[in-house]
Amino acid sequence: MKIAMIGQKGIPAQTGGIERHVEELSAELTARGHEVLVFCRSWYVWPIRDHRGARCLKSYGIPTKHLDAITHTFTSILLAVREKVDVFHFHGVGPALLCWLPKLLRPTAKVVVTFHCIDRHHQKWNMFARTMLYLGERVACAIPDATIAVSKTLETYCRLSFGMDAKYIPNGTQVPMTDPDATLLEPFGLTSGQYILMCSRLVRHKGAHVLIKAWKELKRKQPELTRGKKLAIVGGSAFTDPYVEELHRMSTTDLSIVLTGTQTGETLHALFGGAYAVVHPSESEGLPISVLEAMSYGKCVLSSDIPENLELTQDHGLTFKTGKIRELAEKIKELIENPELVARVGAEARTHVAKTYDWKDIAETTEYLYELLWLEPELSTKTT
Repeated sequence: MKIAMIGQKGIPAQTGGIERHVEELSAELTARGHEVLVFCRSWYVWPIRDHRGARCLKSYGIPTKHLDAITHTFTSILLAVREKVDVFHFHGVGPALLCWLPKLLRPTAKVVVTFHCIDRHHQKWNMFARTMLYLGERVACAIPDATIAVSKTLETYCRLSFGMDAKYIPNGTQVPMTDPDATLLEPFGLTSGQYILMCSRLVRHKGAHVLIKAWKELKRKQPELTRGKKLAIVGGSAFTDPYVEELHRMSTTDLSIVLTGTQTGETLHALFGGAYAVVHPSESEGLPISVLEAMSYGKCVLSSDIPENLELTQDHGLTFKTGKIRELAEKIKELIENPELVARVGAEARTHVAKTYDWKDIAETTEYLYELLWLEPELSTKTT
């Protein structure tokens, strides 16, 4: 089967859960004998031709905050039509705005949309963008031959909001099998086991500013407890430079707060591997891959209590009320004071994600969905 992945920035993933999702899913599908074409934005990772068996094709767009995704999606569709693909697989509700186009240009192909997140909840968008993203949600749930939801929360949202049954296929992770190189922490002034980690794109709804305020409050109240400990925030801008500058202003006078910028590969491996615990204070998610990755390293994760996070951390982590700085500070204090708890929760989390969120199983389920669409052309994911 010839499959086009459309909507992501590109692979290999530099930032973003969708990019990680597409990279891992594409690699597993190619290993199962399919030809996977991943359409990449020219500013993201180019030049690259092939990655882990998938063909990487460059398509063009207008690289601005509001036009980048939709223009890149349009040109990707045209190239995928020329490639005569069998499946157009769209990622995200923004790109899904155009998922009707392949049905006109290549009606024999199947169209699948993965609903990754309710993007209109993200604070960086203005009213017009939020309206378009809501329209994208409606299109994603009405036009494709199948719609995938990456969390049970999103599956329920699709059913209650749009009266259709999305197919629940979650994000995944891989349990690391090699030890990280601790010397890669030295440029950041970090010591293994002596820092709390947050890994995310630096956009306001991810809550890095909340974490910084909570860390400062804990340091003020418990200077002895936090002495020698650091907070490391890993991630970069996503058309959010003013917010990143705000985070730097908040942390510039505090040497215990380290903003590493975007990190990948062995350096990211070392940062996850060396963390004492991981905090994820986001206000909006799909199913956070960064939390899954932290759990795969055997790390205790302290997350905000939004439903998408609770799918992972309610039984295999710790939680705090979203946006509550004082409660977050108290929970971090609890982590530092209870290393046995941190180790136990982390070990249980690692076992859980290895059993439940393996990319091989996720790719097998996705492949089965593709094949079902071809075997049963009358299949509809919508209910009346």
